[in-house]
Amino acid sequence: MGLLDKAKELAAKHDDKVDQGLEKAGDQIDARTGGKYDEHVAKGVDEAQRRTGAGDTVQ
Repeated sequence: MGLLDKAKELAAKHDDKVDQGLEKAGDQIDARTGGKYDEHVAKGVDEAQRRTGAGDTVQ
């Protein structure tokens, strides 16, 4: 099993934590850019959450 496979497996097992981390990262980006790229950041976070684990667990 390669490193990428292990990372995918870990993300799938802890999808809720991964989604929370992505949300926090998006919030930090928004804070540092003054919300200038809010729509783009939100789309990126949503897509990343969708692609990790079983899906988006953060509403």
